[in-house]
Amino acid sequence: MPERRKVGFAILLMVGATLCFAALDATSKYLSRTYPIPMMVWGRYTFHLLMMVIFLAPSMRLQLITTSRPLAQITRALMLTGTTGFSMAGFSLMPLAESTAFLFITPLVVVILSHFLLGESVTRGHWLAVIAGFGGALLIARPGGALNIDGIFWMSLAAACYAIYQIQTRQLSPSENTLTMLFYTALVGTVSMTLAAPLYWGGPTPSLVDAALIASLGVYGGTGHLMLTRAFRYAAASFLSPFLYGQLIWAGVLGWAFYDHLPDLLSIAGMLVIAGSSLSIALGERLRRRA
Repeated sequence: MPERRKVGFAILLMVGATLCFAALDATSKYLSRTYPIPMMVWGRYTFHLLMMVIFLAPSMRLQLITTSRPLAQITRALMLTGTTGFSMAGFSLMPLAESTAFLFITPLVVVILSHFLLGESVTRGHWLAVIAGFGGALLIARPGGALNIDGIFWMSLAAACYAIYQIQTRQLSPSENTLTMLFYTALVGTVSMTLAAPLYWGGPTPSLVDAALIASLGVYGGTGHLMLTRAFRYAAASFLSPFLYGQLIWAGVLGWAFYDHLPDLLSIAGMLVIAGSSLSIALGERLRRRA
């Protein structure tokens, strides 16, 4: 495939992946009105696991589960499971666009953690971007805004878990197969939420439509991550990372279409500041690597 077509295909995959993630969030927000959050987390990982077993296990076989660092894989997967549960709790309480933007402070937290946990050097520009990004989060979470205290608490926990997950991903990526890492996130999420089922299983029995929507959480999550993985095969991560912020656009569109909510001007300003701060960090890393 010519290089230009590879890049174009990678961008299309990224757009599709962010749409899948936004659809997952919008669907979980709808289902949270009736069903407990842990049940939806279970559905998200169980059907994701089934997809991988059906489509990847026949060709990859033992390669799909072979890892030299099983404990690190399990810890990383638990962090993503926590991210999913906490963010679903946040989405159930707050509008989609603002909640999604609040979760995007994760790259800023990663900068801080990478400095203190990995000993990576952080430039003055990075620190300024971090400060500006948290300032954007304060614009969204201001008194009188669309976010409430409980929602902010859950999204903060989600961002913290997601930051640790990304740090561990950076540590594992040089030596571990990407699809194996993806498989362990689905496996650990399924097993942990199944073991915890007696604590939360109950309430109304899902109708056929709702059961299909719960299953769709796994389809959205699994498809989104597979598309993300494929995209990075065709273009560099530093080039593709800005397209992740397309999820903010999808979240705004879905929030308006299904929940009749549009962010106010201050919230939009905060979202733009967060996106700009995170993008500046990603672009700075790209320039540094080129140099």
